[in-house]
Amino acid sequence: MADLDARGTPSRRFPPAPESVAEARRFVRDVLGGAAPDLVDTAQLLVSELVTNAVLHARTEVEVAARVDDGTVRVRVGDRRPDRVLVPHGCPPYAGTGLGLPLVAGLSSRQGVETGAGGKTVWFELRPEGPPRRPDDWEPAAAPSVPGTTVTLLDVPAALCAAAQQHRHALLREVTLAVAAGHDLGVPPEDLAVALDMSQLITTSVTTALRREPSGQAIRSLPLSVPPDAEPSVQTLRAVLDLVEEGAREERLLTLPALPRQRLFHQWLFDQIVGQLAGAHPTAWTVVPGDPGTSPSELVAWDAGQVQASRTPTIAADERNRIIAANGPAADLLGWHPDDLVGRPLTALVPEHLRRRHVAAFTSLLLSGQPRILGRSVPLPALHRDGRLVPVRLFIQPQETADGRTVFVAQLAPRAAVPDPSTDRPGRARSMPEGEPERLPPPAAGEHGRDTDRTTLERLSLLADTSAALSNAPHLEEGLERVGRIITRRLADWCAVDLFTESGQVERVSLTHRSLRGPRPEEYEGRLPPVSDAARGPLARALRGAGPLLLTGPPSSSQVASPLDAHYLGLFRTMGADSAVVAPLRARRQIIGALTVARRGRRTPFTEEDLPLVHDLVRGLALGVDNLRLHQETRNIAERLQRSLLPRLPEVGHLRLAARYAASSATAQVGGDWYDGFLLPSGDTALVIGDVTGHNLDATIAMSQLRSMLRGIAVDRQEPPETVLHRLDMANHSLYLESTATCVYALVKGSEDGPWELVHSSAGHPPPLLIEPDGRTRYLEDGSGLLLGVDPRVSRPRARDAIAAHATVLLYTDGLIERRGEHLDDAMERLRRHAAALAREPLDVLCDELLIGLGADSDDDIAVLAVRPVPPR
Repeated sequence: MADLDARGTPSRRFPPAPESVAEARRFVRDVLGGAAPDLVDTAQLLVSELVTNAVLHARTEVEVAARVDDGTVRVRVGDRRPDRVLVPHGCPPYAGTGLGLPLVAGLSSRQGVETGAGGKTVWFELRPEGPPRRPDDWEPAAAPSVPGTTVTLLDVPAALCAAAQQHRHALLREVTLAVAAGHDLGVPPEDLAVALDMSQLITTSVTTALRREPSGQAIRSLPLSVPPDAEPSVQTLRAVLDLVEEGAREERLLTLPALPRQRLFHQWLFDQIVGQLAGAHPTAWTVVPGDPGTSPSELVAWDAGQVQASRTPTIAADERNRIIAANGPAADLLGWHPDDLVGRPLTALVPEHLRRRHVAAFTSLLLSGQPRILGRSVPLPALHRDGRLVPVRLFIQPQETADGRTVFVAQLAPRAAVPDPSTDRPGRARSMPEGEPERLPPPAAGEHGRDTDRTTLERLSLLADTSAALSNAPHLEEGLERVGRIITRRLADWCAVDLFTESGQVERVSLTHRSLRGPRPEEYEGRLPPVSDAARGPLARALRGAGPLLLTGPPSSSQVASPLDAHYLGLFRTMGADSAVVAPLRARRQIIGALTVARRGRRTPFTEEDLPLVHDLVRGLALGVDNLRLHQETRNIAERLQRSLLPRLPEVGHLRLAARYAASSATAQVGGDWYDGFLLPSGDTALVIGDVTGHNLDATIAMSQLRSMLRGIAVDRQEPPETVLHRLDMANHSLYLESTATCVYALVKGSEDGPWELVHSSAGHPPPLLIEPDGRTRYLEDGSGLLLGVDPRVSRPRARDAIAAHATVLLYTDGLIERRGEHLDDAMERLRRHAAALAREPLDVLCDELLIGLGADSDDDIAVLAVRPVPPR
């Protein structure tokens, strides 16, 4: 039976226990039996959320009252904790639980909260006509006046803060309900109560601080008000979260463990509160160190437009392993149309022999929170739509959506064209976070607002930093993006770089603006209208060599005499500019492009005094662009040469063969590593692996000569391996007096039914690794001799080793094992362990797994060649 509250409304009191949620639902359905069925269902849903909140956070007796007045449903849910104010923080629609107040606001016609001395009541109304199109937001109840200490959080990433907060609530919510139901998760109930209170206090303080800050900023600094004696409670919250995270990793909870960045953020948050309460100074989030996949500097707000604008093949997937964005270069690389990729599982691009590993690694990341390849450059094959394999280097970085979800953004670079982990995410049009400190101070408040106080040192610093940004970039587009970020941080509000292409057309390679809320004018990026004879606007004049030109406003409409002029005027009107400078880029006595820097606002316009600085800026910029273009051209030639030299392995009925090549992830250059395999007229199968000293075009050319000579000598002479290497050394000495190289030349001998043996000789190369089917491994160290190019007169040894059926012989170059500062014995032991675990895997899996496990971030090129005898059944 229901009681009547002070308003004469049927009501009932419930204890602070999880089962009260279901009982409250049944009570509401019984009381509202005369209302429209859809309103009753909605009322039950909203009561569930409000009673759950009261059980979790108030932990007092809950009173629920409900009635129907002329078809309108009115419901009230009260508790006895007036100090526990409402915190209507946003909650994304994909959350399975904990929608709470946002759900009430979204489905009710009216809602509110009443607070008195003895308690707090949340109420809502449901009208037959449904909720208004834009329901009013909650007005949180005023928090009781409690003395507090201000803790300052510097450079808080809004997206990560929301994701970490949402995950913290989900974990504590599930554990509270589980403990109340009698499950032992190792969390003392009294500690859990303290953790819940402190978590709610932190959320209240963060939400209050965010409401006072302007929206739209990706990084903010927030003042939090916390009790001066909060340190023990914060430590209790930290300990409880650690226990709960451990339970999540052990799959004892439905909630997944936090991703690495969320855990790191919580550590930083708790350290800031505890440290500042003890008198320490604030430490900005942006300077917190972290492992790959966790570092604060790697956090970027998700923006699908950046994927589309990037020239690097880029694909993004969500936490469900589904592709949510793909750009044209990625689709072209893999044989798809971008729209056809969106919505597909990511496994559609993973070769079949690696799908099991991909699913296991992705599941492990979500369950354990431990990243394996995030933030690392990993060589592996991608699956083309036609079924062939495309060798790429994969670089994955997590990004955060505005509502706290994680997106995994992957850059796929064809081998030897490696994305630089130090750069930001893909995209040509860039935005700088507002409020970021400028190293170059704003103009002084002098006559006409001129920047007379700018020092020579600051000017030189700007020129040096832009030059370094270009010279350290592996690709032209990335270098110009870095330059754009420096310029918009220290000189202008936005800037654009336009370059002539080989065909004489003009392309906008970089467009950067300071404000995250600024425009993203995609129509003003990419290919520009031609520089016709009729063009006479500022950009056309600069592209003909005039300037630097000072513009005291947007180009005049009278100057619009061509599509290029109209395009440039449209850019100014869209981006906004009250002053600008446009200057030509000259290199080797030619105009290669133009730079535009612009400012908004009339207080600090560009003046004549800025022209020398812009002149020096474009001079260094043009030199850097020209050098990068020459470097890229040389690298492309070497890369094409290297690819043309990778052989097609022979098909031998009783042998399985597989090989892989990956360029250095550090230099993105080609080098002297090579492999080869071919059949001799005698019926033996020849295997070769080698490494010419150097990482440049000369090394690639030397490698091609050695490879061709070795194959010619081997096929023509059909002599033992040590003799073939001796003849190769003689030939190499006559051609390359200063060139040295290592090499293994091996013959696999044996009939189709076996037995088989490996006969080989090594010229200073790492020894082959024999992997038995049962996982036992040993290095074949006999047959080792002097490397090529030292003394061709020295005799060379020969080694013979039996190979069992289904055993594997692995040939490899030193890039697979060697690491700077590590003893070679440790490196070779690591290879043994990895190879032993893959003894029974197909050779394609073995080779790819070795590259993924050992070749990530390698400073050297890697070549791998594997052979396995397989007798006919």
